[in-house]
Amino acid sequence: MFTGIISGTGKVQKITKNTKNRSAVKMTVNLGKCAKGLKIGQSVALNGVCLTVTKLSKNLGRFEMIDETTKKTDLGNLKIGSIVNVERSLKVGERLEGHFVLGHVDGVGTITKIQKKPKEVKVWFNVPKKLAKYIVKKGSIAIDGISLTVVEAKNNNVSVCFIPHTIQVTNFRTKKVGDKVNIETDILGKYILK
Repeated sequence: MFTGIISGTGKVQKITKNTKNRSAVKMTVNLGKCAKGLKIGQSVALNGVCLTVTKLSKNLGRFEMIDETTKKTDLGNLKIGSIVNVERSLKVGERLEGHFVLGHVDGVGTITKIQKKPKEVKVWFNVPKKLAKYIVKKGSIAIDGISLTVVEAKNNNVSVCFIPHTIQVTNFRTKKVGDKVNIETDILGKYILK
């Protein structure tokens, strides 16, 4: 489980596709300071997707992804040099500062508009129609693993606001209109609707 409070960013170093009898893709990421204390077998969220560390070498962590992961998230679109959000899993007893984020991405959205203002950046996303029913104004949403509050939700269009600090410490400093992002809707809303 995660909180959506990003620990830092990492940089994709290597991608190996189509391995036999194993995962479809192996990806090596320079986790920087987020690698400190990390062990093989632990969970790490990359762009909001919960993955298992399968190999470690200093700050480099390797992650294996099955076809389902690469097809249902934006991780299949990553390239060498891509910047990813990194969050280590929540420890029992730690402060829960964002919201409950499972790392189970519901779908991929597209950035449709970015409005830069002096003290905030408002970003609009087009989300898959099947997810729209789970997104409510003032509700929680995780976008590329970042815990955010929904500002507006109209049909398949959703907006959130970023403070400058969040832009600086996440991969959103590199995002532009047309980019794909991982969307995880609030788990509480899913249970209520069920």
